[in-house]
Amino acid sequence: MRLGVLDVGSNTVHLLVVDAHRGAHPMPASSDGTMLRLAERLTDGGDLSEAGIADLVDAVDQAKRSARKLGCEDLMAFATSAVRDCGNVADVLGRVHAETGVELKVLTGTDEAKLTFLAARRWLGWSAGRLLVIDIGGGSLELAIGMDEAPDYAKSVPFGAGRITRERFSSDPPSRDEVAATADWLAEQLAPVAKKIAKRGEPDRVVATSKTFRTLARLTGAAPYSAGPRARRVLTEPGLRQLVAFITRMSAADLAELEGVSPNRSHQLVAGALVAQATMRALSRQELEICPWALREGVILRRLDQANGEES
Repeated sequence: MRLGVLDVGSNTVHLLVVDAHRGAHPMPASSDGTMLRLAERLTDGGDLSEAGIADLVDAVDQAKRSARKLGCEDLMAFATSAVRDCGNVADVLGRVHAETGVELKVLTGTDEAKLTFLAARRWLGWSAGRLLVIDIGGGSLELAIGMDEAPDYAKSVPFGAGRITRERFSSDPPSRDEVAATADWLAEQLAPVAKKIAKRGEPDRVVATSKTFRTLARLTGAAPYSAGPRARRVLTEPGLRQLVAFITRMSAADLAELEGVSPNRSHQLVAGALVAQATMRALSRQELEICPWALREGVILRRLDQANGEES
């Protein structure tokens, strides 16, 4: 079965096509994304702008056409915080469906955390024991911990890299006062979440997913993408601390020149690093292991589980 997964995130509209077979891991056949930065295209009232809606409709329509050309038997389309949190979400979903025929399913923050946890569990296996998973997106931060395939505790908080950039920084690079105030604010906001996670017991493994964490790990010395998904990659707190001191003095244009930094996301790097640092400190973690599977893979795995259950 060839399955298309359309992920409408805070930064990109991403189409992942996989060849999925019962009893096997989904195998990517094609992957393509369109950068829209929806989290940064909100009006003062919190609605997604008309231009943002129009571009989203175009991107979804193009993805649908691509999926059809690639022979997808099914297209699953979902949206995360950028659409979920906008004030005119009903209008956005209605426009997309009316003009493309694609029905976007809006995931809750808890859904995001649970599906990302499922992906990490399947990648690492049961030997990972009690697993703590952290994911930084463009609009939100997800955390989940547990022993099973479903976490015992899952939480989503609105601390995505794009959202923090938009709401807390007024210059490029942000001022020292903005950086310090944001770091303090994040520490305060994450403290109660960290306490709830601590009550679930000490994790055996702590992993991070998402483009933000992969970029931060690469900048602190982790293996490049070319080394393959099985290469062990980690992000350390000392390495991140040194990186934050370095990148907070750089403009987005200068950051885009660094190896492994996408020009389309360079302006969000400082915010993402501050969120990562605050999260590691709140959870008293000196090291995070980078997991290559995240939300999209979790959505695919859940879909395959449901299909297999129906077939049996």
